[in-house]
Amino acid sequence: MSNPPSNALDCKNKEMALQNKELSKNVLLSQAHIWNHMFSFIKSMSLKCAIELEIPDIIDRHGSPMLLSELVKALAIRQERTQSVYRLMRILVHSGFFVKQSVSTTKGCDEEEGEGYLLTPASRMLLKEDPLSVRPFLLGMLDPIMMDPWQDMSKWFRNDDATPIHTTHGRSLWDLGVTDPGLFQLFNEAMANDSRLVMSIVLEQCGGVFQGLDSIVDVGGRSGKVAKAIAEAFPDVSCICFDLPHVVNGLVGSKNLTYVGGDMFEAIPNANAVLIKWTLHDWSDEECKKILKNCKKAIPCKEKRGKLVIIDMVMKVDEGDNELLETQILFDMLMMNCLTGRERSEKEWSELFLDAGFSDYKITPILGLRSLIEVYP
Repeated sequence: MSNPPSNALDCKNKEMALQNKELSKNVLLSQAHIWNHMFSFIKSMSLKCAIELEIPDIIDRHGSPMLLSELVKALAIRQERTQSVYRLMRILVHSGFFVKQSVSTTKGCDEEEGEGYLLTPASRMLLKEDPLSVRPFLLGMLDPIMMDPWQDMSKWFRNDDATPIHTTHGRSLWDLGVTDPGLFQLFNEAMANDSRLVMSIVLEQCGGVFQGLDSIVDVGGRSGKVAKAIAEAFPDVSCICFDLPHVVNGLVGSKNLTYVGGDMFEAIPNANAVLIKWTLHDWSDEECKKILKNCKKAIPCKEKRGKLVIIDMVMKVDEGDNELLETQILFDMLMMNCLTGRERSEKEWSELFLDAGFSDYKITPILGLRSLIEVYP
């Protein structure tokens, strides 16, 4: 048998070389992808470090682009840490929490160009005194008590514990609040700040949801930020903030706001409407059905304007902004890690509503990650 012509061998060798080159490229890209996920915790830990150092507040108080040297001086840390502060700020600039802007500085008779740091809309939501600050939520979620259970997730998959938090700490998240009140104080502050943000948007864009109501009960209302916002916007609506007795004990209401203690798994006070903000995702489907059935008992029929108003996530599994979807998926993993709940798609919400005896619903996606859902008996 004769050997193949040399030009055919050359083509085959080139083809193999191209395949190997493409294979090498894919392997290297895969390696980088894995490394990026391996080290993604560095982004959240770097942000936590900046918050604990109060860097956003320092830059905000400065009032103009802040040079690295000025930031180091304001942090009152050793000069040798300057390069480390630069590296910390570099990753936070890359992550969108700060921006850099050219500034002119004068030293003696010379004028020099430098770069100063400024806040972005995201870092403004981390300022200490901002009433809408996400700072308490960040510090709470990145506390070691909340982070350690992620290390035990594989153990949890192999045991009978309710959540990875049980596996790590031997008790539920709610019970942890008794032994670590500081953590739950952060959580309560976070929910209060979030309620301010959510209600400002809901009342501005969907205030009609509360038009024509005589009364409304906010289930799991904690300190009453949601109920207070509705009471102030609608003085003729009787508002009830309903939560566990030890949560609402001692809280003082107003002309059209009262605090009532009880258990949503047992019964809910009667009202034209029931509102549940960011609570149902904490609970399993069976637990949600109990709550929803009690909601239905508490309100009149649809013809008499009875309805349930839910503020929670509706997962957009096949559409929308990729970062929003990823954040919803991350929240779902958070629910699996620390509670018995989950984030739900429209189909999953619909099944819950029907199983609890409701007839119809309407979803208004005005809250970014979350939606306003009106559910009718």
